[in-house]
Amino acid sequence: MKNSGNKKKILAIVGTRPEAVKMAPVIRALEREPERFELTVMASGQHREMLDQVLGLFRIVPDLDLDIMVPDQTVTRVTCRVLEEMEAYFRDHLPGAVLAQGDTTTVMAAATACFYRRIPFGHVEAGLRTNDLYAPWPEEFNRRVADLTAAWHFAPTQWSVENLLREGVDPGRVHLTGNTVIDALFHILETTEAPSRPIPAGRRYVLMTCHRRENFGEPIREIFAAVREFALAFPEISVWYPVHPNPHVRGPAREILGGVENILLTEPLDYLHFVHAMNGADLILSDSGGVQEEAPSLGKPVLVLREKTERPEAVLAGTCRLVGSRKDRIISSLEELLFDERAYREMSGKSNPFGDGRAAEAIVKILRESP
Repeated sequence: MKNSGNKKKILAIVGTRPEAVKMAPVIRALEREPERFELTVMASGQHREMLDQVLGLFRIVPDLDLDIMVPDQTVTRVTCRVLEEMEAYFRDHLPGAVLAQGDTTTVMAAATACFYRRIPFGHVEAGLRTNDLYAPWPEEFNRRVADLTAAWHFAPTQWSVENLLREGVDPGRVHLTGNTVIDALFHILETTEAPSRPIPAGRRYVLMTCHRRENFGEPIREIFAAVREFALAFPEISVWYPVHPNPHVRGPAREILGGVENILLTEPLDYLHFVHAMNGADLILSDSGGVQEEAPSLGKPVLVLREKTERPEAVLAGTCRLVGSRKDRIISSLEELLFDERAYREMSGKSNPFGDGRAAEAIVKILRESP
């Protein structure tokens, strides 16, 4: 790793809200050691408003902002812009290492840019796999590319470690750290008060997220039809859905879920509000990857709106259940968990397989000790 004097020069790049949430603990941990690390934070702006909210919450100010987002952008455009902008940056600045988290197009493009320049790349949350290149799309491809190029693989679980070793990654480059999202979650719960929410106190509610590209089209309409049918059958339970801004999500949501009295459609929540919304919910219905990691720490069962997950640890531990997009499976699982106390206790009482909230500390220790 290249040094600037006695300091190690590190570039951390974030592009979307989930990346910012999971990189924030690492960035803050690096900032606490200014005598060891010269840190530069770059934002791609792949998600604009949602990214800015998280950075503000964790008091992180990017040194550079590529500001690439345009309406209805394609993955091709994001890839090209990030590659071009990082190449231009590297012409004048050569960091000793670049860090990025997860499986977004920003991460894949950043890893590729580092490979072209032979700059060591550290992949936070390495080793996740569904072993289906198109599920989720494009995330499975993105994370494989990132891991193919990485000098450091910061794996969140033993399962992730084993995935990497099976693929032939040098064991010396694989590090079991836990997942940094648990660090971020605990930080929010410990340092903030629960804000007011639009659900009356004492009323049971399901918190829902649904936004993944592989669910666009007929699957998302089937999911929304299931939620509508459930809500109409059980008016005593509310469904709170902060709707993703993508038009492929927002249009069907308004069409199918609008006008049902106990379905609350709101604007997306910032991370602080979302953490507390999860904490107050009875159950979470989601196609998000991060929610599968966060909710178990809060004792909340998760019904995963996907056929496959790169986080099977949660399914094996019993904290998450795959229900896909089939209406009958979604409705029957909602009914079982919300009205069968024994089934609910079995899921909500399981321990979280994603770590103890000290992942960022482990990552920084590895970087500190790297030559």
